[in-house]
Amino acid sequence: MTDSGQGESFFTGRPAFATTHWSVVLQTGDGQSPECLAALEKLCRTYWFPLFAFIRRKGHGEEDAKDLTQQFFARLLARRDFQTVDARKGKFRTFLLAALTHFLANERDRAQAAKRGGGRTLLSLDEMNAEEFHRFEPATDISPDKLFDRRWAMTLLAQAVIQLREEMAAAGKLEQFERLKGFLTNDAADGEYAKVAGQLNCAGQTVGVLVHRLRQRYRELVRAEVAHTVSSPTEVDEEMRHLLAALRN
Repeated sequence: MTDSGQGESFFTGRPAFATTHWSVVLQTGDGQSPECLAALEKLCRTYWFPLFAFIRRKGHGEEDAKDLTQQFFARLLARRDFQTVDARKGKFRTFLLAALTHFLANERDRAQAAKRGGGRTLLSLDEMNAEEFHRFEPATDISPDKLFDRRWAMTLLAQAVIQLREEMAAAGKLEQFERLKGFLTNDAADGEYAKVAGQLNCAGQTVGVLVHRLRQRYRELVRAEVAHTVSSPTEVDEEMRHLLAALRN
């Protein structure tokens, strides 16, 4: 996406790479520190839906998929074992999918899954809005792996929009955001800028400038969200390209 909504230049903004949630997990190695657990739990809460969609596409019913997703997270958070992950090249997306695939391969029945989880609810999917489980139900016959990547990418973009809305609200510009958010990834039709200008009591040219700035900040937040799921700044562009391809496929 460009400022007009298309193309590779969507990935031009490059904010400094700071310590990220996933890099914190990898740096601790054995996962025993409170910082590691908090970082991993945040990542899991953010990216649970692609795993749920993957399990559903594997043929499990909705309730079974909820249970399996919950038990997978319970096992993952309880073990906290990341010694097999190469900290020099480790993406949270690929680690999580590999771990889930292994978990499902060894899963025999729901009772065994509950036993592995120790009966503890470490990440409750009951807290999630029920609509979330239906919003992106598979509508095509794409493979579970491709569906996982597509849902991952959509979740990442949604997180960036949430962050952007929070920033605008904190700056006292929530109404401006609500009027302009439709232009984040879509071109304006004839007369749309003029209509929004009337709503915001500003000039049409001003709307164009505001949209440009909003898209620029959106790009930065998308990159920042990706950075939270990789272990080094060299992986950000690679992961961005992969997720863009996942949205197109």
